[in-house]
Amino acid sequence: MQAQMKKLIAIFSLLLLLANQSVSAQTDSGTKTVPQYKIGIFAPLYLDSVFNNNTFRYSKGIPRFIMPSLDFIQGAQIALDSLPAGDETVTAYIYDSKAYKQTIPWLIQNNKLDSLQLLIGHVKDAEYRQLADFALQKKIPFISATYPNDGGITANPYLVIVNSTLKAHCDALYTFLLQNHGTDKIYLCRKKGTKEDMIISFLQQANEQDGRALLDMKILNFETAITADSLKRNLDSNRKNIIIGCSLDENFAATLAQACFKSYKTYPISLFGMPNWDGFQAFFKKDNFTDFPIYITTPYYNTKLNEGSRFVTNAYSKKYKGKPSDMAFKGFESIAYFLPLLKKDPASLTGNLNDKPLSAICEYNFRPVMLKKENATPDYFENKHLYFIKILNGAITKSW
Repeated sequence: MQAQMKKLIAIFSLLLLLANQSVSAQTDSGTKTVPQYKIGIFAPLYLDSVFNNNTFRYSKGIPRFIMPSLDFIQGAQIALDSLPAGDETVTAYIYDSKAYKQTIPWLIQNNKLDSLQLLIGHVKDAEYRQLADFALQKKIPFISATYPNDGGITANPYLVIVNSTLKAHCDALYTFLLQNHGTDKIYLCRKKGTKEDMIISFLQQANEQDGRALLDMKILNFETAITADSLKRNLDSNRKNIIIGCSLDENFAATLAQACFKSYKTYPISLFGMPNWDGFQAFFKKDNFTDFPIYITTPYYNTKLNEGSRFVTNAYSKKYKGKPSDMAFKGFESIAYFLPLLKKDPASLTGNLNDKPLSAICEYNFRPVMLKKENATPDYFENKHLYFIKILNGAITKSW
């Protein structure tokens, strides 16, 4: 364990030295002119916070809040290291999106990003908006690899959202219900909250596209804790009951699941949750909800069995002496998927988004999003391929 920590700190120290500099290049140039590609990778590494004059501040190891970004960068580095030799040069730069001095606005104002041909971001909030605006201004594709939000961005055909938005999840869920549960009673269970308002609105909009409701939906508002009795008062014991947990709140999700679990043997129930439910601890305790499945949608499902996944696992083990996290796989995919598209046609990467590279780990279906039907320019491109997964007895499997 101590050796592993020293290894991680050494890697982190290297990132401190290489941030905002070239971190990987693959070339076989000789004396002739060869294609050159430059990409920028942005992640919140907080290097200025964890180092003091190149001295690591944390005696007990790397802070947990930094590990996702570190894993993302390590995964990207594995992809860069695996590039085949050829008549080209690829130069990648790591940028700490939480740097104190060389902030993203500073980099933009000082023309430090102008030569880049592809932006890859594990960023959110202000940094997300800054990179998206810069991408539009300079006509550079910006791949938002992990942020499940459009950030209010419109009319930006250079933004590509990999981690599907909440609206995309609601649309996929609605389509599934329409195709498979068109005659069942559907209950939209919620508590008070702006996110809950948004989820209900997305589902209602999908259900009333033609001016009339296609599915029988009923909203159940729970002002206090949900119990099996308070839930069953609304259910039909002679009819299939589809329960939709319209909240991102962990306590609400757990109490709703508990109420469904206590009721499902006498009331036919299927429970569908929101995409972030796969991170809720209650669903992964084997003694909770025994033999009662919970269904959610996700854009990321990795069995770790395909060629790309096995490559990452082996390379990560050799280089970092451990097992890669999901963030490491996502970092790898951000390079392994999009860099070949850049090479194929640097002037029109977004025109080839669905040309799947051989090393891809997940399935993708990128589509232009027009938030208003009359729009001629896409507001952004978004991954619309969502897996339906089942959480059962503490394990995740693909359902549909």
